[in-house]
Amino acid sequence: MTGRAWGVLLVLCGAIFLEGIDVAMLNVALPAIREDLDLSTGTLQWVMSAYVLGYGGFMLLGGRAADLFGRRRMFVLWLVVFLLFSGLGGLATEGWMLIVARFVTGVAAAFMTPAGLSVITTGFPQGPQRDKALLVYAGTAAGGFSIGLVVGGLLAAVDWRWVFFAPVVLSLGILLAALALIPASPRPDRAGKGVDLAGAVTVTAGILLLVFGIERATHVPAPWTAGTVGTALLLFLSFVAIERASSSPLVRPGIFRSGSLVRANAAGLLFAAGFFGFQFIAVLYLQELRGWSSLRTSFALLVVGVDAVLSPLLTPKLVARFGHARVIFGGLLVASLAYALFLPLGADWTYAAMFPGLLLLGVAFSLVYGPLTIVATDGVAEEEQGVAGGLLYTSFQFGAALGLSAVTAVNITATDGTSPAALLDGYRAALIVPLAAALIAAAVSAFGLRTRRAGAGSAPVGGPGGVPEGDDTPGGVEQPAGLAS
Repeated sequence: MTGRAWGVLLVLCGAIFLEGIDVAMLNVALPAIREDLDLSTGTLQWVMSAYVLGYGGFMLLGGRAADLFGRRRMFVLWLVVFLLFSGLGGLATEGWMLIVARFVTGVAAAFMTPAGLSVITTGFPQGPQRDKALLVYAGTAAGGFSIGLVVGGLLAAVDWRWVFFAPVVLSLGILLAALALIPASPRPDRAGKGVDLAGAVTVTAGILLLVFGIERATHVPAPWTAGTVGTALLLFLSFVAIERASSSPLVRPGIFRSGSLVRANAAGLLFAAGFFGFQFIAVLYLQELRGWSSLRTSFALLVVGVDAVLSPLLTPKLVARFGHARVIFGGLLVASLAYALFLPLGADWTYAAMFPGLLLLGVAFSLVYGPLTIVATDGVAEEEQGVAGGLLYTSFQFGAALGLSAVTAVNITATDGTSPAALLDGYRAALIVPLAAALIAAAVSAFGLRTRRAGAGSAPVGGPGGVPEGDDTPGGVEQPAGLAS
């Protein structure tokens, strides 16, 4: 790769690092925020859920906007919005102000993230160069989350408002670098590609309602949840009908003919469900049952961040030797083992007893996250790269919401009382959820182990310029080298 290509990649890595560190820092600052603003548990929960709703609800629209209006333009514009509303969050004096700021920040991330990913997937030629760039990108995202846990604890100990002000400083640096390094691309040809407003409104409303219903499932009566989810499903059916009839759909139905893309999104959803569900239970166990401080908990979970090192160093070698599908499958089996090691959780486990499971989870993340990103965008036409990235990140975000809701529901149901023994029973029961999610994800990914020869009986899946299906064989015509040339 050229020096300029590395510069662009570093800028985009900085943006995904920003997104990861932003979420992680807020997680450990919530107790300090509650105390200072005197927030109820319900309001505090919405400080987190508002971001999830904005991020998950607008991701598909964000991916399509990048394809239609220009990737650099969307990336820079929404980075500015991210910067402004992160700063406004730090100035909040009421709970509702913080919730609004987090929702808009989530929307900004929903437009910015697929735009940044599509700059990579269209700027580096398909094959080893793009794989290496995406694995470095994935490792940086994981590193941001891991480092954010520690930095958030340190900043919250000073003043929780710095959890919002610190990303402003980082955003400003990334913005200046992006303006200098990311090349301006030609204005996309939108002839015959109008904005599918009906589809955008329908699917965004459906995703918002579905995530909202899942997030609130443990706080409201079952009929209310059923009604919300049912309405969301009706909106999705309407979206399918709209897309079939549209001459310029938000998501071209034919994109789902790619088995590798569908498997990557399904596995990504389940993997995120298990990962975030496990982390939630681990934090409750360490802080509620063991009485560990937020900072001590952050340092305990830091070992999971080993994926930030393994993703760019080890994973590319494994992918080159065994292929994407086998590495993903192996990573999901490692994740299943990591969760299984925590099933006999004890009330007085030493950190040495937890360490192997946490380390294996970090290894699993390095084997799964980056290769899934590659498979989910491989073989997709350049003009649909934003949509492909939006689909994957929507799956990750929806999976996180689903996993958090599921482990919370099981934990509440299995906890009979407030004694340490009762709390431990709830945690043990809830830990079955991430294990089940990882095993199902492994079963889904197993269908991709038998790869096809490029072009053998497969039709292009990415529209004009697409390549035949296959998890490990790029096939088709290689895209222009772009940044890497």
